[in-house]
Amino acid sequence: MAKGNHSAVTEFILLGLTDNPDLQAILFSVFLVIYLVSVLGNLGLIVLIQISPQLHTPMYFFLKHLAFIDFSFTSSVTPNTLVNFLCEVKSITFYACATQVCCFITFGVCEFSLLSIMAYDRYVAICNPLLYVVLMPRKLCFQLVVITYVYAFTVALVQTVVTFCLSFCDSNMVNHFYCDDVPLVALACSDTQVKELMLLIIAGFNTLFSLLIVLISYGFIVLAILRIHSAEGGQKAFSTCVSHLTSITIFYGTIIFMYLRPKSSHSLITDKVASVFYVVVIPMLNPLIYSLRNQEIKNALRRIIEKLCLVIR
Repeated sequence: MAKGNHSAVTEFILLGLTDNPDLQAILFSVFLVIYLVSVLGNLGLIVLIQISPQLHTPMYFFLKHLAFIDFSFTSSVTPNTLVNFLCEVKSITFYACATQVCCFITFGVCEFSLLSIMAYDRYVAICNPLLYVVLMPRKLCFQLVVITYVYAFTVALVQTVVTFCLSFCDSNMVNHFYCDDVPLVALACSDTQVKELMLLIIAGFNTLFSLLIVLISYGFIVLAILRIHSAEGGQKAFSTCVSHLTSITIFYGTIIFMYLRPKSSHSLITDKVASVFYVVVIPMLNPLIYSLRNQEIKNALRRIIEKLCLVIR
């Protein structure tokens, strides 16, 4: 690895998703609509939870932060991608690229951590309902979220510093639509063994550890539901997990498809499509999933709309 940044590169050129002008115009429209829906959905969910007293519970406290993470995650990439669709030369400065990488990793790690925390929250709510308030006090919820942000930013900062201390001297063409660690490391002309090992260990640890928490939590949840003699009671208990389980399935399914496929089946096109899905599409889907499948969210939204209608009249 180079000692310090001896790079001659001052900016990177993002090759994007396509060089077809007609297709770029279509993609711009599609990305713009998805991003607007994502922004409105996530910010709307944050405001709804904040102003609805009946939603001031640990479950919705975590959901509010998941919405913030989704909004920040897609906002770290999508606006720049939209601008690049309209530009002939899709350039990004060295430090802007580093900032994008840091933000992308931060909110990506946050998503992993928070989804596993939410799985544990559902486990406590279903398996220990009488002790739920004691086991999940507001102070603990706040501490878990703070730890998530601090840990994610620390990981992102270390990874970003190591990446941008590499020497980039042969090419500045990034074969992606945003600054991502893997294609950037591929451009480096200095030794990347330490960086590649860091990527493998840290990404593997974050994915496997969070997935393990999710699987153990839902394993106990399934056992608890099976012990419920009433079919209606079991269905009611499971209904509180459906939205979260759907989000987990989509998110982890995409990550596993991205990183756990055999190398022989990898291609730039499929990797880019998968990236579009978890960077742009999933942040739009999450608020829709929680809004459409959650009766308490729908009831809170209905009350807000009724109050607005009374004010307007």
